[in-house]
Amino acid sequence: YRSDMAVSTANTSTPLTGLHLLLTYECNYECDHCFVWGGPSQNGTMTYGNIAYILEQAKNAGTVEWIYFEGGEPFLYYELLCSGVQLASDMGFKVGIVSNAYWATDDDEALACLQPFAGIVQDLSISHDDYHGSSEQPRQTRIARQAARQLGIPVDFISVAGSEASACQAEAGDYPADDSSVLYRGRAADKLAPRVRPKSWHQFTGCKWEELRHPGRVHVDSDGNLHVCQGISIGNLFERPLTEIMGAYDPIAHPVVGPLLVGGPVELANRYGLKHPPTCADGCHLCYTSRNQLRNRLSQFLTPCQMYGENHENS
Repeated sequence: YRSDMAVSTANTSTPLTGLHLLLTYECNYECDHCFVWGGPSQNGTMTYGNIAYILEQAKNAGTVEWIYFEGGEPFLYYELLCSGVQLASDMGFKVGIVSNAYWATDDDEALACLQPFAGIVQDLSISHDDYHGSSEQPRQTRIARQAARQLGIPVDFISVAGSEASACQAEAGDYPADDSSVLYRGRAADKLAPRVRPKSWHQFTGCKWEELRHPGRVHVDSDGNLHVCQGISIGNLFERPLTEIMGAYDPIAHPVVGPLLVGGPVELANRYGLKHPPTCADGCHLCYTSRNQLRNRLSQFLTPCQMYGENHENS
């Protein structure tokens, strides 16, 4: 690395407080904005043994407070989800779930689906925007929210603003208060980036969306990959203990995170001499397309294939 780079130091100042389990990459929807390329044809789902091992690692870390179950769509594996949530609660963690509420076809069905989570789930986040599902989806999300409230489960919607305006709004900081901006990585880099006003690539000299230097939460998938940002691995939980991975995490020395901290996606592209178009949708778009070019060179760190629009069978 160049002499003007920051001194490498292991991450010790901010404890890891949240571990987000990507229970499955499979989803009944195939949303254009999806970070993880979730869809009906995706593979990669945890077993109960995976969950138990991951939770034990989280417990040993001593700082993890929250466990989230996400996807894909975690309710597709309902019995596994129920067992995992119960185990996490029994171990003393606060528990959250992220779902698209496809299962809330009517009031009775929604209540039946959510009943096992009453009293043990502290946050149910329901995806509610134009990207999810069909014309029935808004009705189902409202049914799910009402059922959760009836059962005393804390619940809220998470929404993504429309792609045509979101890149510009995000830069100005003025997208609607209840919405998040589309981030043009994952499927959005292919499906949505061409729809927004292009921007010159050289302005993206930092990452404003992820805390890469001192991550307070990370994602883990069914292969054990520990993601500091979706598709950027800092280790494998099935190969090394969580405490060891986080204790040894040196962001500046990481071949992907390091350049992003020094100069954002621009530095990542320049550091490795990558080809790129003169414009892009946002910083995530430049970062994601750069990472795609680097996958063969940095496969240990840019994994798994699902995060880059490919599929694989469960091992």
